[in-house]
Amino acid sequence: MENDEVILLDFWPSMFGMRVRVALAEKAIEYEYKEEDLFSSKSPLLLKMNPIHKKIPVLIHNGKPVCESFVVVEYIDEVWKDKAPLLPSDPYERSQARFWASYTDKLYDFGKRVWTVKREEFAEGKKDLIDPLKLLEEAALGDKPYFGGESFGFVDIALIGFYSWFYTYETICNFSIEAECPKIAAWGKRCMKRESVSKSLPDSHKIYEVVIEYRKKSGLD
Repeated sequence: MENDEVILLDFWPSMFGMRVRVALAEKAIEYEYKEEDLFSSKSPLLLKMNPIHKKIPVLIHNGKPVCESFVVVEYIDEVWKDKAPLLPSDPYERSQARFWASYTDKLYDFGKRVWTVKREEFAEGKKDLIDPLKLLEEAALGDKPYFGGESFGFVDIALIGFYSWFYTYETICNFSIEAECPKIAAWGKRCMKRESVSKSLPDSHKIYEVVIEYRKKSGLD
């Protein structure tokens, strides 16, 4: 759809925003990126475009906002359906993709503690990260290159943003996700070879530096 105005309101370390960035890259959609500084204050534009939750990411397409990462990714897939389909065409397979994509949000229950709890308490909770990853590895990924099989798709987009946070989790908690979930680790490395992923995700070490700085200011380290 040529001449469309596409704007993304986002926060660079957000795994939810990364979903949208990767989807836009897969579809080769040009857009204007507007960074939200969630450490300070939310912009008037964000509050106007997402008055209910007041959260990123928000896709603004020709002046109309679309909110919530999965809703945005599905919207992108439906509007720009002529290239790189993200969801399966089969209704059952599509339902399964939505189920497992939604399941990946369980990882956020663990990850959000990195901003709020002491290192020891954070490390003690690593089971809350490993158990969902193992289930995803065994029940959804298996021996396939991607969650959708041979094609990179909806569930891969749902999970890949968390992959960029693995280094932070591993370093703070002193454990190895690759040792615990080798297929997930191999899947992440495979995804990072895709230009749509590697150019959309921030450097893992940069995320770690921001988290450590925040934790020090908050007296957590």
